[in-house]
Amino acid sequence: MSSSSSEMVRHRGGCHCGEVAYEVVAPSHLHVYNCNCSICTKKQNRHFIVPKSRFKLLKGAEYLTTYTFNSHRAKHMFCRVCGVQSFYEPRSNPDGYGIMPHCLDPSTVTGMTVEDFNGVAWEESMEKEASKQSSSSILAWSKVGLPQDQA
Repeated sequence: MSSSSSEMVRHRGGCHCGEVAYEVVAPSHLHVYNCNCSICTKKQNRHFIVPKSRFKLLKGAEYLTTYTFNSHRAKHMFCRVCGVQSFYEPRSNPDGYGIMPHCLDPSTVTGMTVEDFNGVAWEESMEKEASKQSSSSILAWSKVGLPQDQA
């Protein structure tokens, strides 16, 4: 990855109707996870993870509705007006947010690297990720908001 692709920028994003808006500080080239768990498959959810300290809800808290299931640890928030989930609190990273790159203003995104994640076997996949020492580790990403080679 070139140094320009790891440049940190302030992205703006939100839902379809505009009632929910936020900003997030993340690399201009995003490392996105494509999860195949039941809810991500139904929603075609691709996301990248940032610490809560790099996320700011600008408006629309009163328009957010939360859906939980199974362990109830993930908080799937969506706009009650248009139904779009533009971010959520992931089970794997309760101290961060999963951001949907397709809900960002595209002017600040220079590219995306997509990594498949086997959410069907979530516990086993998280154990495998914890043992990896690569730049694509979800756990390494969650601790600082960047892959290890960009921290």
